[in-house]
Amino acid sequence: MYNADLIVIGAGPAGMSAAHRAAELGLGVLILDEQPAAGGQIYRNVERASAVLSDILGKDYTQGLTLTAGLQHKNITHLKGAVVWQIEDGTRVAFTRNGAGALAVGCRILLATGALERPMPVPGWTLPGVMAAGAAQILLKQSGIACKGAVLVGSGPLLYLIATQMVRAGVPPLALIETQTTRDLVKSMRHLGEALRGWPYLVKGLRMLWELRRAGIARHVGATGITIEGDQSAQAVTFDIGKTAHRIECGTVLLHHGVVPNTQAARSIDIAHLWDDTQNCFVPDCDAWGRSTVATVYISGDGAGIGGAKAAAIAGEIAALEIARDLEKISTQDRDAAARHLHKDLAIERAARPFIDTAYPPYAGAIAPPDETIICRCEEVTAGDIRRFAGLGCLGPNQAKAFGRSGMGPCQGRYCGLSVSQILAASNDMSLDDTGYYRIRPPLKPVTLGELAAMPTTETNEVK
Repeated sequence: MYNADLIVIGAGPAGMSAAHRAAELGLGVLILDEQPAAGGQIYRNVERASAVLSDILGKDYTQGLTLTAGLQHKNITHLKGAVVWQIEDGTRVAFTRNGAGALAVGCRILLATGALERPMPVPGWTLPGVMAAGAAQILLKQSGIACKGAVLVGSGPLLYLIATQMVRAGVPPLALIETQTTRDLVKSMRHLGEALRGWPYLVKGLRMLWELRRAGIARHVGATGITIEGDQSAQAVTFDIGKTAHRIECGTVLLHHGVVPNTQAARSIDIAHLWDDTQNCFVPDCDAWGRSTVATVYISGDGAGIGGAKAAAIAGEIAALEIARDLEKISTQDRDAAARHLHKDLAIERAARPFIDTAYPPYAGAIAPPDETIICRCEEVTAGDIRRFAGLGCLGPNQAKAFGRSGMGPCQGRYCGLSVSQILAASNDMSLDDTGYYRIRPPLKPVTLGELAAMPTTETNEVK
Protein backbone atom coordinates (compact mmCIF):
# COMPACT_ATOMS: atom_id res chain seq x y z
CA MET A 1 0.00 0.00 0.00
CA TYR A 2 1.13 3.54 -0.76
CA ASN A 3 0.47 6.55 1.46
CA ALA A 4 0.73 10.04 0.00
CA ASP A 5 -0.46 13.58 0.62
CA LEU A 6 -1.68 13.78 -2.97
CA ILE A 7 -2.53 11.07 -5.49
CA VAL A 8 -2.50 12.28 -9.08
CA ILE A 9 -4.25 10.04 -11.58
CA GLY A 10 -2.85 10.71 -15.03
CA ALA A 11 0.54 12.01 -16.21
CA GLY A 12 -0.54 14.37 -18.98
CA PRO A 13 0.03 18.15 -18.89
CA ALA A 14 -2.31 18.78 -15.94
CA GLY A 15 -1.08 15.85 -13.88
CA MET A 16 2.62 16.56 -14.42
CA SER A 17 2.26 20.28 -13.74
CA ALA A 18 0.20 19.73 -10.60
CA ALA A 19 2.54 17.05 -9.27
CA HIS A 20 5.62 19.24 -9.67
CA ARG A 21 4.03 22.31 -8.07
CA ALA A 22 2.63 20.26 -5.17
CA ALA A 23 6.01 18.60 -4.61
CA GLU A 24 7.73 21.98 -4.52
CA LEU A 25 5.25 23.04 -1.83
CA GLY A 26 6.25 20.08 0.34
CA LEU A 27 3.58 17.50 -0.47
CA GLY A 28 4.39 13.86 -1.03
CA VAL A 29 2.94 13.10 -4.46
CA LEU A 30 2.09 9.72 -5.98
CA ILE A 31 1.37 9.68 -9.73
CA LEU A 32 -0.57 6.73 -11.16
CA ASP A 33 -0.52 6.53 -14.95
CA GLU A 34 -1.38 3.74 -17.39
CA GLN A 35 1.25 4.62 -19.95
CA PRO A 36 4.87 3.40 -19.99
CA ALA A 37 6.12 7.00 -20.02
CA ALA A 38 4.84 10.39 -18.88
CA GLY A 39 3.29 12.84 -21.31
CA GLY A 40 -0.33 11.90 -21.80
CA GLN A 41 -1.72 11.95 -25.33
CA ILE A 42 -0.39 15.35 -26.34
CA TYR A 43 3.19 14.67 -25.20
CA ARG A 44 3.17 10.93 -25.71
CA ASN A 45 6.68 9.42 -25.95
CA VAL A 46 8.24 12.91 -25.98
CA GLU A 47 11.33 11.85 -24.02
CA ARG A 48 12.19 9.14 -26.55
CA ALA A 49 11.19 10.89 -29.78
CA SER A 50 13.94 11.24 -32.36
CA ALA A 51 14.92 14.61 -33.81
CA VAL A 52 13.22 13.70 -37.08
CA LEU A 53 9.96 12.76 -35.35
CA SER A 54 10.11 15.89 -33.19
CA ASP A 55 10.41 18.02 -36.34
CA ILE A 56 7.37 16.27 -37.82
CA LEU A 57 5.28 16.76 -34.68
CA GLY A 58 6.32 20.38 -34.15
CA LYS A 59 7.59 22.70 -31.41
CA ASP A 60 4.42 22.42 -29.35
CA TYR A 61 5.15 18.72 -28.90
CA THR A 62 8.70 19.13 -27.62
CA GLN A 63 7.55 21.67 -25.03
CA GLY A 64 6.40 18.64 -23.06
CA LEU A 65 10.01 17.90 -22.13
CA THR A 66 9.88 20.69 -19.54
CA LEU A 67 6.94 19.02 -17.81
CA THR A 68 8.37 15.50 -17.89
CA ALA A 69 11.64 16.79 -16.42
CA GLY A 70 9.70 18.19 -13.46
CA LEU A 71 8.73 14.68 -12.38
CA GLN A 72 12.26 14.03 -11.17
CA HIS A 73 11.48 15.91 -7.95
CA LYS A 74 12.40 13.98 -4.81
CA ASN A 75 8.85 14.30 -3.42
CA ILE A 76 7.29 12.59 -6.47
CA THR A 77 6.81 8.87 -6.93
CA HIS A 78 5.70 8.09 -10.48
CA LEU A 79 4.25 4.61 -11.03
CA LYS A 80 4.11 3.85 -14.75
CA GLY A 81 1.77 1.22 -16.12
CA ALA A 82 -0.59 1.66 -13.16
CA VAL A 83 -4.20 0.99 -14.21
CA VAL A 84 -6.69 2.54 -11.78
CA TRP A 85 -9.83 0.44 -11.44
CA GLN A 86 -11.55 1.83 -8.33
CA ILE A 87 -11.69 4.96 -6.19
CA GLU A 88 -13.27 4.77 -2.73
CA ASP A 89 -14.28 7.43 -0.22
CA GLY A 90 -12.39 10.11 -2.13
CA THR A 91 -9.11 8.95 -0.58
CA ARG A 92 -8.43 5.32 -1.56
CA VAL A 93 -7.35 4.22 -5.05
CA ALA A 94 -7.10 0.60 -6.17
CA PHE A 95 -4.93 -0.14 -9.20
CA THR A 96 -3.06 -2.93 -10.94
CA ARG A 97 0.57 -2.88 -12.01
CA ASN A 98 2.97 -5.57 -13.21
CA GLY A 99 0.33 -8.27 -12.82
CA ALA A 100 -0.58 -7.46 -9.23
CA GLY A 101 -3.16 -5.33 -7.49
CA ALA A 102 -2.19 -2.48 -5.18
CA LEU A 103 -3.82 0.17 -3.04
CA ALA A 104 -2.94 3.82 -2.48
CA VAL A 105 -4.31 6.16 0.19
CA GLY A 106 -4.05 9.91 -0.13
CA CYS A 107 -5.27 12.95 1.75
CA ARG A 108 -6.38 14.40 -1.59
CA ILE A 109 -6.87 13.04 -5.09
CA LEU A 110 -6.41 14.94 -8.35
CA LEU A 111 -8.07 13.47 -11.43
CA ALA A 112 -6.04 14.46 -14.48
CA THR A 113 -7.53 11.89 -16.84
CA GLY A 114 -7.65 14.15 -19.90
CA ALA A 115 -9.98 13.80 -22.85
CA LEU A 116 -11.44 11.20 -25.18
CA GLU A 117 -12.23 11.70 -28.84
CA ARG A 118 -15.92 12.32 -29.33
CA PRO A 119 -17.53 9.24 -30.89
CA MET A 120 -18.38 9.83 -34.55
CA PRO A 121 -20.87 7.10 -35.50
CA VAL A 122 -21.51 7.30 -39.23
CA PRO A 123 -22.54 4.44 -41.53
CA GLY A 124 -19.50 2.20 -41.98
CA TRP A 125 -17.46 3.53 -39.05
CA THR A 126 -16.93 0.02 -37.63
CA LEU A 127 -15.20 -1.28 -40.77
CA PRO A 128 -11.52 -2.27 -40.60
CA GLY A 129 -9.45 0.63 -41.86
CA VAL A 130 -11.55 3.21 -40.01
CA MET A 131 -10.22 4.69 -36.78
CA ALA A 132 -10.17 7.85 -34.76
CA ALA A 133 -7.73 10.49 -35.97
CA GLY A 134 -6.15 10.50 -32.51
CA ALA A 135 -5.29 6.82 -32.95
CA ALA A 136 -3.30 7.71 -36.05
CA GLN A 137 -1.44 10.31 -34.02
CA ILE A 138 -0.67 7.71 -31.35
CA LEU A 139 0.86 5.48 -34.05
CA LEU A 140 3.02 8.37 -35.21
CA LYS A 141 4.16 9.44 -31.74
CA GLN A 142 4.66 5.99 -30.26
CA SER A 143 6.00 4.05 -33.22
CA GLY A 144 6.87 6.58 -35.92
CA ILE A 145 4.25 5.03 -38.22
CA ALA A 146 2.18 7.34 -40.45
CA CYS A 147 -1.00 6.23 -42.22
CA LYS A 148 -0.68 6.16 -46.00
CA GLY A 149 -3.51 6.95 -48.39
CA ALA A 150 -5.81 8.23 -45.65
CA VAL A 151 -8.81 10.53 -45.79
CA LEU A 152 -9.51 12.69 -42.75
CA VAL A 153 -13.19 13.23 -41.97
CA GLY A 154 -14.91 15.53 -39.47
CA SER A 155 -14.16 18.94 -38.03
CA GLY A 156 -11.86 20.76 -35.66
CA PRO A 157 -8.28 22.01 -35.46
CA LEU A 158 -6.91 18.56 -34.62
CA LEU A 159 -7.70 17.48 -38.18
CA TYR A 160 -5.44 20.24 -39.50
CA LEU A 161 -2.69 19.37 -37.03
CA ILE A 162 -2.70 15.68 -37.95
CA ALA A 163 -2.90 16.49 -41.65
CA THR A 164 0.13 18.82 -41.48
CA GLN A 165 2.07 16.22 -39.50
CA MET A 166 1.27 13.64 -42.19
CA VAL A 167 2.50 16.08 -44.85
CA ARG A 168 5.79 16.57 -42.96
CA ALA A 169 6.12 12.79 -42.59
CA GLY A 170 5.93 12.40 -46.37
CA VAL A 171 2.55 10.63 -46.43
CA PRO A 172 0.05 13.44 -47.05
CA PRO A 173 -3.65 12.65 -46.69
CA LEU A 174 -5.67 12.18 -49.86
CA ALA A 175 -8.19 14.79 -48.71
CA LEU A 176 -9.95 16.44 -45.78
CA ILE A 177 -13.73 16.07 -45.66
CA GLU A 178 -14.92 18.75 -43.25
CA THR A 179 -18.38 19.08 -41.78
CA GLN A 180 -18.35 22.66 -40.46
CA THR A 181 -20.26 25.21 -42.55
CA THR A 182 -20.09 28.88 -43.46
CA ARG A 183 -23.03 29.41 -41.11
CA ASP A 184 -20.96 27.98 -38.24
CA LEU A 185 -18.15 30.40 -39.05
CA VAL A 186 -20.56 33.34 -39.11
CA LYS A 187 -22.00 32.31 -35.72
CA SER A 188 -18.50 32.08 -34.26
CA MET A 189 -17.76 35.72 -35.15
CA ARG A 190 -19.57 36.94 -32.05
CA HIS A 191 -16.69 35.37 -30.07
CA LEU A 192 -13.91 36.77 -32.26
CA GLY A 193 -13.18 39.78 -30.03
CA GLU A 194 -12.54 37.55 -27.03
CA ALA A 195 -10.69 35.00 -29.18
CA LEU A 196 -8.16 37.65 -30.19
CA ARG A 197 -6.86 37.54 -26.60
CA GLY A 198 -5.68 34.04 -27.48
CA TRP A 199 -4.37 35.12 -30.88
CA PRO A 200 -1.49 32.58 -31.00
CA TYR A 201 -4.08 29.81 -31.46
CA LEU A 202 -5.67 31.63 -34.37
CA VAL A 203 -2.30 32.28 -35.99
CA LYS A 204 -1.35 28.63 -35.53
CA GLY A 205 -4.55 27.57 -37.26
CA LEU A 206 -3.93 29.89 -40.21
CA ARG A 207 -0.39 28.56 -40.57
CA MET A 208 -1.63 24.98 -40.69
CA LEU A 209 -4.22 25.85 -43.32
CA TRP A 210 -1.54 27.56 -45.39
CA GLU A 211 0.73 24.52 -45.05
CA LEU A 212 -2.05 22.23 -46.28
CA ARG A 213 -2.83 24.54 -49.18
CA ARG A 214 0.83 24.71 -50.17
CA ALA A 215 0.96 20.89 -50.11
CA GLY A 216 -2.05 20.73 -52.43
CA ILE A 217 -4.31 18.86 -50.00
CA ALA A 218 -7.95 18.94 -51.15
CA ARG A 219 -10.45 20.27 -48.61
CA HIS A 220 -14.18 19.59 -48.95
CA VAL A 221 -16.02 21.87 -46.51
CA GLY A 222 -19.69 21.61 -45.48
CA ALA A 223 -19.97 17.86 -46.05
CA THR A 224 -23.18 16.01 -45.21
CA GLY A 225 -24.46 12.45 -45.72
CA ILE A 226 -21.07 10.93 -44.91
CA THR A 227 -20.90 7.17 -45.47
CA ILE A 228 -17.91 4.82 -45.47
CA GLU A 229 -18.24 2.11 -48.07
CA GLY A 230 -16.72 -1.34 -48.00
CA ASP A 231 -17.45 -5.05 -47.62
CA GLN A 232 -14.60 -6.42 -45.54
CA SER A 233 -12.79 -3.10 -45.01
CA ALA A 234 -13.02 0.57 -45.89
CA GLN A 235 -12.91 1.17 -49.64
CA ALA A 236 -14.30 4.69 -50.11
CA VAL A 237 -15.96 7.65 -48.44
CA THR A 238 -19.09 9.15 -50.00
CA PHE A 239 -20.55 12.53 -49.04
CA ASP A 240 -22.50 15.49 -50.35
CA ILE A 241 -21.47 19.13 -50.71
CA GLY A 242 -24.73 20.92 -51.25
CA LYS A 243 -26.54 18.95 -53.95
CA THR A 244 -23.37 17.45 -55.40
CA ALA A 245 -22.41 13.87 -54.53
CA HIS A 246 -18.75 12.96 -54.04
CA ARG A 247 -16.82 9.72 -53.65
CA ILE A 248 -13.16 9.29 -52.66
CA GLU A 249 -11.58 5.85 -52.79
CA CYS A 250 -9.31 5.05 -49.87
CA GLY A 251 -8.28 2.24 -47.58
CA THR A 252 -7.91 4.30 -44.40
CA VAL A 253 -10.41 6.73 -42.92
CA LEU A 254 -9.56 8.89 -39.88
CA LEU A 255 -12.59 10.29 -38.05
CA HIS A 256 -12.62 13.24 -35.71
CA HIS A 257 -15.14 15.86 -34.64
CA GLY A 258 -13.82 17.07 -31.34
CA VAL A 259 -12.72 15.79 -27.95
CA VAL A 260 -14.69 15.56 -24.70
CA PRO A 261 -13.67 15.18 -21.05
CA ASN A 262 -12.91 11.65 -19.89
CA THR A 263 -15.39 11.52 -17.01
CA GLN A 264 -15.42 7.80 -16.16
CA ALA A 265 -13.38 8.06 -12.96
CA ALA A 266 -15.20 11.17 -11.78
CA ARG A 267 -18.62 9.64 -12.39
CA SER A 268 -17.64 6.47 -10.57
CA ILE A 269 -17.52 8.43 -7.30
CA ASP A 270 -20.72 10.38 -8.00
CA ILE A 271 -19.17 13.74 -8.80
CA ALA A 272 -21.91 15.95 -10.27
CA HIS A 273 -21.78 16.69 -14.00
CA LEU A 274 -23.53 19.33 -16.08
CA TRP A 275 -24.23 19.66 -19.79
CA ASP A 276 -22.12 22.30 -21.54
CA ASP A 277 -23.94 23.64 -24.61
CA THR A 278 -20.86 25.36 -26.03
CA GLN A 279 -18.66 22.25 -25.95
CA ASN A 280 -21.58 19.86 -26.53
CA CYS A 281 -20.63 17.48 -23.74
CA PHE A 282 -20.94 16.80 -20.02
CA VAL A 283 -18.37 18.44 -17.76
CA PRO A 284 -17.77 17.85 -14.04
CA ASP A 285 -19.03 20.49 -11.61
CA CYS A 286 -15.84 22.11 -10.29
CA ASP A 287 -14.91 25.50 -8.87
CA ALA A 288 -12.15 27.79 -10.15
CA TRP A 289 -9.55 25.82 -8.16
CA GLY A 290 -10.59 22.44 -9.54
CA ARG A 291 -12.39 21.23 -6.41
CA SER A 292 -15.25 18.90 -7.30
CA THR A 293 -18.49 18.17 -5.47
CA VAL A 294 -16.54 15.50 -3.53
CA ALA A 295 -14.52 17.61 -1.10
CA THR A 296 -11.29 15.59 -1.25
CA VAL A 297 -11.24 15.19 -5.02
CA TYR A 298 -10.02 17.77 -7.55
CA ILE A 299 -10.21 17.65 -11.34
CA SER A 300 -7.84 19.47 -13.65
CA GLY A 301 -7.02 19.72 -17.34
CA ASP A 302 -9.22 18.59 -20.21
CA GLY A 303 -11.03 16.22 -17.86
CA ALA A 304 -12.69 19.32 -16.38
CA GLY A 305 -13.49 20.92 -19.75
CA ILE A 306 -11.58 21.10 -23.02
CA GLY A 307 -8.94 23.82 -23.07
CA GLY A 308 -5.77 22.34 -24.58
CA ALA A 309 -2.36 21.35 -23.26
CA LYS A 310 -1.16 24.75 -22.07
CA ALA A 311 -4.42 25.50 -20.29
CA ALA A 312 -4.29 22.05 -18.68
CA ALA A 313 -0.78 22.65 -17.32
CA ILE A 314 -1.81 26.00 -15.84
CA ALA A 315 -4.97 24.52 -14.31
CA GLY A 316 -2.85 21.77 -12.76
CA GLU A 317 -0.70 24.35 -10.99
CA ILE A 318 -3.79 26.19 -9.73
CA ALA A 319 -5.24 22.98 -8.30
CA ALA A 320 -1.92 22.15 -6.64
CA LEU A 321 -1.88 25.53 -4.89
CA GLU A 322 -5.37 25.00 -3.51
CA ILE A 323 -4.58 21.45 -2.40
CA ALA A 324 -1.48 22.73 -0.60
CA ARG A 325 -3.57 25.40 1.13
CA ASP A 326 -6.22 22.81 1.96
CA LEU A 327 -3.55 20.64 3.62
CA GLU A 328 -2.14 23.67 5.45
CA LYS A 329 1.18 23.71 3.60
CA ILE A 330 0.65 27.34 2.55
CA SER A 331 -1.61 30.16 3.67
CA THR A 332 -4.60 31.52 1.77
CA GLN A 333 -2.64 34.72 1.12
CA ASP A 334 0.31 32.81 -0.35
CA ARG A 335 -2.05 30.74 -2.50
CA ASP A 336 -3.77 33.83 -3.87
CA ALA A 337 -0.50 35.62 -4.57
CA ALA A 338 0.92 32.63 -6.45
CA ALA A 339 -2.30 31.97 -8.36
CA ARG A 340 -3.05 35.52 -9.46
CA HIS A 341 -1.00 35.42 -12.66
CA LEU A 342 -1.98 31.79 -13.27
CA HIS A 343 -5.69 32.65 -13.37
CA LYS A 344 -4.93 35.45 -15.84
CA ASP A 345 -2.81 33.16 -18.03
CA LEU A 346 -5.54 30.50 -17.93
CA ALA A 347 -8.18 32.99 -19.06
CA ILE A 348 -5.99 33.95 -22.02
CA GLU A 349 -5.38 30.31 -22.95
CA ARG A 350 -9.12 29.61 -22.87
CA ALA A 351 -10.13 32.81 -24.65
CA ALA A 352 -10.25 31.23 -28.12
CA ARG A 353 -12.29 28.20 -27.06
CA PRO A 354 -15.81 29.65 -27.60
CA PHE A 355 -14.78 30.80 -31.08
CA ILE A 356 -13.26 27.39 -31.94
CA ASP A 357 -16.13 25.38 -30.44
CA THR A 358 -18.71 27.42 -32.36
CA ALA A 359 -16.80 27.43 -35.66
CA TYR A 360 -16.18 23.65 -35.50
CA PRO A 361 -19.27 22.01 -33.97
CA PRO A 362 -19.78 18.24 -33.89
CA TYR A 363 -21.09 16.71 -37.10
CA ALA A 364 -24.90 16.73 -36.94
CA GLY A 365 -25.09 13.50 -38.91
CA ALA A 366 -23.17 11.68 -36.16
CA ILE A 367 -25.16 13.27 -33.32
CA ALA A 368 -28.35 11.97 -34.95
CA PRO A 369 -27.13 9.06 -37.10
CA PRO A 370 -29.34 6.87 -39.34
CA ASP A 371 -31.13 4.01 -37.62
CA GLU A 372 -28.86 1.31 -39.05
CA THR A 373 -25.69 2.91 -37.66
CA ILE A 374 -24.06 0.99 -34.81
CA ILE A 375 -23.74 3.13 -31.67
CA CYS A 376 -22.51 0.66 -29.05
CA ARG A 377 -19.74 -1.23 -30.82
CA CYS A 378 -19.19 -3.66 -27.95
CA GLU A 379 -22.79 -4.94 -27.96
CA GLU A 380 -23.70 -3.99 -31.56
CA VAL A 381 -26.62 -1.77 -30.57
CA THR A 382 -27.79 0.57 -33.34
CA ALA A 383 -29.19 4.09 -33.30
CA GLY A 384 -32.52 2.60 -34.34
CA ASP A 385 -32.43 0.29 -31.31
CA ILE A 386 -31.90 3.27 -28.99
CA ARG A 387 -34.81 5.14 -30.59
CA ARG A 388 -36.98 2.04 -30.27
CA PHE A 389 -36.09 1.82 -26.58
CA ALA A 390 -37.21 5.43 -26.17
CA GLY A 391 -40.51 4.55 -27.83
CA LEU A 392 -40.98 1.79 -25.26
CA GLY A 393 -40.50 4.23 -22.37
CA CYS A 394 -36.73 4.27 -21.90
CA LEU A 395 -35.83 7.72 -20.53
CA GLY A 396 -32.11 7.42 -19.80
CA PRO A 397 -28.91 5.53 -20.57
CA ASN A 398 -29.08 3.35 -17.46
CA GLN A 399 -32.48 2.05 -18.51
CA ALA A 400 -31.06 1.48 -21.98
CA LYS A 401 -28.69 -1.06 -20.46
CA ALA A 402 -31.67 -3.14 -19.39
CA PHE A 403 -33.42 -2.69 -22.73
CA GLY A 404 -30.47 -3.74 -24.90
CA ARG A 405 -27.10 -3.92 -23.08
CA SER A 406 -25.68 -0.71 -24.53
CA GLY A 407 -22.74 0.43 -22.41
CA MET A 408 -22.22 -2.99 -20.83
CA GLY A 409 -19.31 -4.14 -23.00
CA PRO A 410 -15.55 -3.96 -22.40
CA CYS A 411 -15.35 -0.17 -22.90
CA GLN A 412 -18.11 0.35 -20.27
CA GLY A 413 -19.73 3.13 -22.25
CA ARG A 414 -16.66 5.26 -22.90
CA TYR A 415 -17.36 5.41 -26.62
CA CYS A 416 -21.13 5.12 -26.80
CA GLY A 417 -22.28 6.96 -23.67
CA LEU A 418 -22.47 10.44 -25.15
CA SER A 419 -24.23 9.20 -28.31
CA VAL A 420 -26.79 7.19 -26.34
CA SER A 421 -27.58 10.19 -24.12
CA GLN A 422 -28.01 12.51 -27.11
CA ILE A 423 -30.19 10.12 -29.09
CA LEU A 424 -32.43 9.47 -26.07
CA ALA A 425 -32.69 13.18 -25.28
CA ALA A 426 -33.75 13.96 -28.84
CA SER A 427 -36.19 11.02 -29.00
CA ASN A 428 -37.83 11.92 -25.70
CA ASP A 429 -37.66 15.69 -26.20
CA MET A 430 -35.75 16.02 -22.92
CA SER A 431 -32.71 18.06 -21.92
CA LEU A 432 -29.33 16.33 -21.67
CA ASP A 433 -29.14 17.14 -17.95
CA ASP A 434 -32.50 15.41 -17.40
CA THR A 435 -31.53 12.48 -19.63
CA GLY A 436 -28.23 12.00 -17.85
CA TYR A 437 -25.42 9.55 -18.50
CA TYR A 438 -24.44 6.01 -17.57
CA ARG A 439 -23.85 5.31 -13.91
CA ILE A 440 -20.22 4.18 -13.82
CA ARG A 441 -19.32 1.37 -11.46
CA PRO A 442 -16.00 -0.26 -10.63
CA PRO A 443 -13.97 -1.83 -11.97
CA LEU A 444 -13.20 1.11 -14.26
CA LYS A 445 -10.83 -1.15 -16.21
CA PRO A 446 -10.72 -4.96 -16.30
CA VAL A 447 -8.98 -6.60 -13.35
CA THR A 448 -8.29 -10.31 -12.97
CA LEU A 449 -8.71 -12.52 -9.91
CA GLY A 450 -4.99 -13.27 -10.14
CA GLU A 451 -4.15 -9.57 -9.86
CA LEU A 452 -6.39 -9.24 -6.82
CA ALA A 453 -4.89 -12.33 -5.21
CA ALA A 454 -1.40 -10.89 -5.72
CA MET A 455 -2.24 -7.69 -3.87
CA PRO A 456 0.12 -7.16 -0.89
CA THR A 457 -1.66 -6.90 2.46
CA THR A 458 1.00 -5.63 4.85
CA GLU A 459 3.75 -3.64 3.10
CA THR A 460 3.33 0.16 3.23
CA ASN A 461 5.25 2.67 1.11
CA GLU A 462 5.30 6.25 2.38
CA VAL A 463 5.50 8.85 -0.36
CA LYS A 464 7.38 11.88 1.00
